[in-house]
Amino acid sequence: MVTMFWKSMLFPLIFALALAPMSHGHGVQQRQNQPSLAPTSNEIKYHGGPLLTKPTGINIYLIWYGRFSRSDKSSITDFIASLSPRKGVVPHHQKPTVATWWKTIQTYKDKAGKSVSRTVRLVKQISDKYSLGKNITRAQIANFVKHKIETKALPLDRNGIYLVLTSKDVVVERFCTGSCGFHDNIVVATKSARAVHAHVGNPSVQCPGLCAWPYSLPAYGPPGKALVAPNGVGTDGIIMNIATVLAGAVTNPFKNGYFQGHPLAPLEAVTACPGIFGEGAYPGYPGKLLVDKISKASYNAYGANGRKFLLPAIWETTTSKCKVIH
Repeated sequence: MVTMFWKSMLFPLIFALALAPMSHGHGVQQRQNQPSLAPTSNEIKYHGGPLLTKPTGINIYLIWYGRFSRSDKSSITDFIASLSPRKGVVPHHQKPTVATWWKTIQTYKDKAGKSVSRTVRLVKQISDKYSLGKNITRAQIANFVKHKIETKALPLDRNGIYLVLTSKDVVVERFCTGSCGFHDNIVVATKSARAVHAHVGNPSVQCPGLCAWPYSLPAYGPPGKALVAPNGVGTDGIIMNIATVLAGAVTNPFKNGYFQGHPLAPLEAVTACPGIFGEGAYPGYPGKLLVDKISKASYNAYGANGRKFLLPAIWETTTSKCKVIH
């Protein structure tokens, strides 16, 4: 009984650590067992810095590092396309949608009152077959992105996000031990401009219970049954963490936007709400979700091309609560 109690208390601590997305070490805050819309102590505050707010939209530059299957790539690009879908891409009767989830991010405004950009689009993809090897650091990722910009393999975009995805056989510093992804910014010397970059890895082999929960169970945590993933455990782990990292990158791109705690160890838009995916969530239970009648896969949002996704709760600035999609 005592052992189970400590395991149940350890789970939210592990989850908060895993989802912390910044690059210089991350604060770990333990959530209390509470309803998914209840106020929390992890209140997000605005620190006066710029957000990604250009009305022309946020451009995603996707770098596939390592080997990804066609199915993996299709699911992930469909998710990004779902953030700002073209008319008709998601049928009207399918609700809630990924675009609905992104609207909560738009409640974040800068000091001029401008909201985070409504439009998110994938504008370019490139692949890299292990040019840095299979064991890389965060600094190497930053320099890798910087090199791609300075050599014009990718354009410099001040309202863009350079997203590096690593395959399941690539070990990245702190991935699966301190986080499931991170975002940061680099200075491009040729233009003396800052660019936002991010990393998310495939957790299917290294840490599915940490970075793909609730589709895989952690080694230590409350007992239960893993849910069925609509797109595969590793792929859905990537997608959930892309959602987490994007939310942090657009609302706190330069470490002086929206966050709670220390700027080098912040809780951000999603990481302030760890482990919450549906109404009634508590440690070890993601909340009430939709379930596909045929595949039995659990999800909470519809996306492009008939896709189904599971997206985390977002701290809503207007209510000071963790808001689940519904």
